[in-house]
Amino acid sequence: MKVILSRKGFDSANGAIPSPILPDGTLLSLPIPSGDGITYGDIVWQGKRYVEIIKELCPNSPIAENSLCHLDPDLRESTYPRTNGWMPAYGQTGASLTELRKNGVGLGDLFLFFGWFRQTTIIEGKLKYIRQSRDIHVIFGYLQIGHIFDNYEELPEWLKYHPHANLQHYKKSWQTHQNAIFIPTDKLSFNDGIGGSGVFNFNAAVTLTKKGYPRTRWEFPKSMHGIEISHNPKGWKDDYFQSSPIGQEFVFDCNNAVMEWLKPMFEK
Repeated sequence: MKVILSRKGFDSANGAIPSPILPDGTLLSLPIPSGDGITYGDIVWQGKRYVEIIKELCPNSPIAENSLCHLDPDLRESTYPRTNGWMPAYGQTGASLTELRKNGVGLGDLFLFFGWFRQTTIIEGKLKYIRQSRDIHVIFGYLQIGHIFDNYEELPEWLKYHPHANLQHYKKSWQTHQNAIFIPTDKLSFNDGIGGSGVFNFNAAVTLTKKGYPRTRWEFPKSMHGIEISHNPKGWKDDYFQSSPIGQEFVFDCNNAVMEWLKPMFEK
């Protein structure tokens, strides 16, 4: 099995604010702006529209109710109205898809989705960042690959809503087989008591950023130090891994040390 750390959600160039760690520990990844057909007014968390959440965190954000977003990965059923047959899904295209293929990513491999997060609290009924809370990279969700759609004609009807099924933007990439949508396994191969995709709550096991360091400096168990991670093979330092400021997909093989790092994420 290969593990893919996949960068997703708001960043300094797209959205420009951290995704919130909600007061109850929910990791609510904010999808980046795009030209796709779903708006920030369409998607919700516990009945509250994402645009409202963004405006509470950043009143000056240019994102409006009708601003379009790229809902990907799409892991929570309650986020958006669904049709029969819906399953979580993740799409990739272009150079990042080439990176995955070059590293032999396929069925049974495990995506771990991470992004830029910051802790929040409720002040006078509105969500606010906690003053002096840290900007950190956190793993917010996962998907073990059970099927890969790389031919538009094979997409089931329930999947046609997905941003990577939008022919206005991706018709050429489908024609050249430079687009793919990944669907999860029913259960994790290494823990059949857990579904093949899902989301995490905030805890130490899913926190990548080393305590007291900038968010791009990650902490792994010493037993993992030196393993080859694609895109940034020279990232290992004495006491942290320096992630690359660019790139979306970081691929490495799962050995015993990596499995011991993974297990606590799913135990919690």
